[in-house]
Formats: sequence, structure tokens, C-alpha cells
Amino acid sequence: MGFLCRLYSGLSGMIEKMAGDWFLGLAARLVFASVLLGYFFNSAMTKFGSGFPGLFVPQDGAYIQILPTIMEGVGYDSSQIGFFPWGLIVWAGSYAELLLPLAVIAGLLTRLSALGMMGFIMVQTFVDINFHHMAAKDIGLPFDRIQDSIVADQRLLWLFPLLYLVIRGAGTISLDQLIFRKCG
Repeated sequence: MGFLCRLYSGLSGMIEKMAGDWFLGLAARLVFASVLLGYFFNSAMTKFGSGFPGLFVPQDGAYIQILPTIMEGVGYDSSQIGFFPWGLIVWAGSYAELLLPLAVIAGLLTRLSALGMMGFIMVQTFVDINFHHMAAKDIGLPFDRIQDSIVADQRLLWLFPLLYLVIRGAGTISLDQLIFRKCG
């Protein structure tokens, strides 16, 4: 039994050494990019106008997605919605959805970007449940027997690589490493 314990410990140690400080942070960012970059980029693009100037002002699509009941209340005329607080919320949410995923993938201010992305996903989930009126079967519950609910299961898996990045950072293959290597 002692031999098996030593063999297991030796193999575990070898794997940890090989992975070093570079592998898990890079893997978490690649998983996030592979699974969610297209989703968030496409969603963000529905919030802005076309062309370069269109990236500077969120359009009606942003208001409809983020504030559906408020937009309905003003007859889908976003010019009737004041900047504070609703316009500011739409502006911040639209740019967060566009910029935070790119920062996470590049490993730029990774802990802060991943934390912001986690907050974004939580707000997105709240809006989906409360304002887009998701069905209970789509919401699901943690620890239920159904593994593919859009919220409880899927978004929990979305959060895990981000949680890793908040706790451990992006690793040595990241912009953080290039920028902050000189700081400390």
C-alpha cells in the first residue's frame, strides 16, 4: 500500500510541476473563449449600431435586451428613457459584454475582468429570469437530476473558469504577466 501511495504522490507531483504556473490560467481562459466568446460577442453586437461609429452608442437592441419591460412601457422608443439610471445601466452593460470577455481572454487585469464577468452573468441571469420570463424548466435548480437547464447548470459551468481566474489569476502566459512583472 505504501508503494501505491508513493507512486500516486510522485505522479501527482510530476503533473503539478509540468503544469506550473502557466497551464491552468491559460486553460481557463481558453475554455472561456471556446465556450463563451462567440456567445457574448454576438450578443454585444446586437446592442450597437453598424460600423465604427455605431460602437459608441448603444442602440434600441441594447435597451430591449437589458430593460425589456421599461422599453415596452415607452412603446419601444429608447429616446424616452433617461440616461440616469437606465441609460447608464444599458451603456455599462453593453460595454461590459463587449470588453470584459476580451480582457479575460487576453489575461488583462484578469482577476478584476473575471470578477466583472461573473457579476455580468449574475445580472444577465436575474434579467432573464425576472424580465424575460424564463420557464421553470429552463431555470432549473442546483443538484437536480436534469443536467441541461439554461441557468442553474449552464451558467454555473460558465462561472467556474472565471472563479478560478479570480482566485489564481491568468498565469504566466498573459498580458498581466507582461505588464505587472515589473511591478513586483
